[in-house]
Amino acid sequence: MNEALARPAVVSRISELIGYTPLFELCRTETGSRLLLKLEMYNPTGTAKIRMARQMVLDAEARGELRPGGHIIESTSGNTGLGLAVIAAERGYTFTAVVDHHACADKLRAMRALGTELVYVADDGTEELATAAREELAEDMARGQDNTVFTEQHNNPSNGVGYFPVAHELHQALDGHLDVLIGAVGTGGALCGTARELRTLMSGVTVIGVEPKGSIAFGGPAHDYYQSGTGTPEGAGIGALVDYDLIDEGVKVGDIEAFATARAVARTGLLIGGSAGGVVHEALTRLPALPPGTTMVALVNDGGEKYLDTVFDDDWMNARNLIAPAVEREIDETLTKLRRN
Repeated sequence: MNEALARPAVVSRISELIGYTPLFELCRTETGSRLLLKLEMYNPTGTAKIRMARQMVLDAEARGELRPGGHIIESTSGNTGLGLAVIAAERGYTFTAVVDHHACADKLRAMRALGTELVYVADDGTEELATAAREELAEDMARGQDNTVFTEQHNNPSNGVGYFPVAHELHQALDGHLDVLIGAVGTGGALCGTARELRTLMSGVTVIGVEPKGSIAFGGPAHDYYQSGTGTPEGAGIGALVDYDLIDEGVKVGDIEAFATARAVARTGLLIGGSAGGVVHEALTRLPALPPGTTMVALVNDGGEKYLDTVFDDDWMNARNLIAPAVEREIDETLTKLRRN
């Protein structure tokens, strides 16, 4: 590995363990096209979002908006909050996460364990995604407060900048041979930040964005969905980081297909999150039709360990009419066939 991207043998901050995540070949076709997963769960907190959490804090410090003893506030469904909790803890800041009960309980418990103050915008037992209400409250809490920053992930340019290293990691690992990049679109930071920097390193990469059915970034109709940490629900503004000029195609994947894919991939030995299941589902659908020798990389933004009480729990899935054995079997068969090549 190039020394510029190499991690020191010994580190003194958890944030120094961010990045350098592995690429895993999930499967390939008879014609040599392959699907590689960028496994971002190997970052601290098990998610890609600690990349942009660090960048948002560093840039706030550089602007003089955040000083020693300061206070960070963010609206989060979990993974961004986990990243900010780590960065706040190691840099001596107080962190308040504005949350709802749509977030996975394990993410909320982990944030609290890291010293985060949790402020809820909805009553216990309400699973509705309350993005707009969370952001309004977070902004109100920060307004007029000294040495206090609302990091505002959906509209913070530092979000996208935090993912520039992903592009360099991919370019280096693949010697510049990357044809298709596919990833989830929530704030837009991960996919568009990576794509923006990739455009400076290589040409000809097709970028595909994936959001849940019910999300509105790529049009309606809007309705509730259970994929966590991704998409733009009705009533929430599309984030400034969603750059349509960088996305060649935007597609939607339903909860049933996304979760069935995550459950099927688990049977290969790899736990991925529910929204990552949507990305992998779309990638598997496209892979057989790609030109021979194509390299497709799917951004897997978190692992499945945080979803053992939801996506991987039959009772939870059945209670919401999300379990689909026939769809899982179809994906099992696809993976078995492709993994034999």
